[in-house]
Amino acid sequence: MKTEHILIIRFSALGSVAMTVPVVDSLARQYPDVRITMLSRPYARPLFEYMPQNVGFMEADLKNEYYGVKGLNALYRRLTAKNFTAVADLHSVLRSDYLRMRFNIDRFRVAHIDKNRSARKALVSHADKQLVQLPSLFNCYADVFARLGYPVKLDFTTLFPAGGGDMGRLPEAFNVPKAGGEEWIGIAPFAANTGKIYPLPMMEEVIRGIAGRHPGCRLFLFGEGPDEVAALDSLSRRFDNCVNASALLGGIGGELILLSHLDVVVTMDNSIMHMASIAGAPVVSVWGATHPCAGFMGWRQNPADIVQADMPCRPCSIYGNKPCLRGDCMCMKGIPPSEIIDRVEMVLVRRG
Repeated sequence: MKTEHILIIRFSALGSVAMTVPVVDSLARQYPDVRITMLSRPYARPLFEYMPQNVGFMEADLKNEYYGVKGLNALYRRLTAKNFTAVADLHSVLRSDYLRMRFNIDRFRVAHIDKNRSARKALVSHADKQLVQLPSLFNCYADVFARLGYPVKLDFTTLFPAGGGDMGRLPEAFNVPKAGGEEWIGIAPFAANTGKIYPLPMMEEVIRGIAGRHPGCRLFLFGEGPDEVAALDSLSRRFDNCVNASALLGGIGGELILLSHLDVVVTMDNSIMHMASIAGAPVVSVWGATHPCAGFMGWRQNPADIVQADMPCRPCSIYGNKPCLRGDCMCMKGIPPSEIIDRVEMVLVRRG
């Protein structure tokens, strides 16, 4: 009898790939005799390093080796050699649609994500906005497996055991024991799109306020790309015990380990929000052009830890990539730094 083997496709973005982790982990533990292969871009591999043994990871370099239709055909030939019995497309974009078409033609069992496009359109409508909670992306992913015959209960907790990831794997700068009562706080002030970014001068006020209330805390900054790294380097020099963690860690594998040891992480609607959530860190997330109603909150994130302005134009887009209708981005600028600082304080008090 042929061994059941599920191919899962999700190429990007990093936050959305991270959101597959609770679903894939739950699926793997509830179906231990089923082989599972996650197909994604090379950078995502560390997200699946701590999975059950029946989960494997397969890289797809879509910019080089598997670029264009010719590359996708080569990728398809490689995939069919793996003897999959079911295909779960958790992305449903042009590339995964093409692969799914090939699998369908060859009579594989295939299912793809329902992106709730009509409901999302109503959510961002300017004339007739319907601000209702849409299904979380976690549930949308789980629905795909249910249609393939693998109903799954989402019972994931965190990537790491109690006590967090192995800090011994990190650079020497991070191998400083956490003193009793010392707070370790993460700040991830950037996002892929401008509509999701809290103004940096105001975020500096947030950091100053947190450091003022907790003078012995350690602050870890997260970001990617040359511009973000330069901004974080500049920011880190203005505060004691503050480091540009991403620049030193060199990848998401190290970031996940460090995040698992933090007492709270301040994020935008960004990939660090999702990475921190699956690593078990409490998250205070700041939302502007986007909205938690769209279904992209972090894994088991406490709704009380969300910071957002109540404005009738929100959300103006699902991904924060549309120009501000008002032209002033008050959905972010209108959030006082003190509100974020107070929310961080609430989390720290709750953790004791």
